[in-house]
Amino acid sequence: MARAADPQHRPRSGRKPRREARRSARPPVASRPAAGDDSPALQAIWHVVCTIPRGQVSTYGAVARAAGIPGRARQTGFALRVAPKALNLPWHRVVAAGGRIAFPKYSRGYHEQARRLRAEGVRVSEGRVEPRALTDLE
Repeated sequence: MARAADPQHRPRSGRKPRREARRSARPPVASRPAAGDDSPALQAIWHVVCTIPRGQVSTYGAVARAAGIPGRARQTGFALRVAPKALNLPWHRVVAAGGRIAFPKYSRGYHEQARRLRAEGVRVSEGRVEPRALTDLE
């Protein structure tokens, strides 16, 4: 029975043998330094988001272009996620391409964004804002 001594051998039950939990190479979120406090790109994105007029929306890509970093729509999303609460950014005025709310349909974020947009007079239907609400930031 040389197989029993083989460390790669799996039991017949189909279950994998237990292994020690691996530690993540990244530190926990709470111990990371505050992102963006010294990043000119994130500060530029935050400034552009603050310029979106009430009752209007823009896309992640348009915000990135207006901030001077074209092609960085995902960085816009990151900037909104790590923005300090004290900035009171109008994050709800930024939507995905085509005017679509980027949050999953049944999430808290989706309902909160739709609620805030409707409170500003933006019509939201089936997760999309009306095309005339989209503003060009350039």
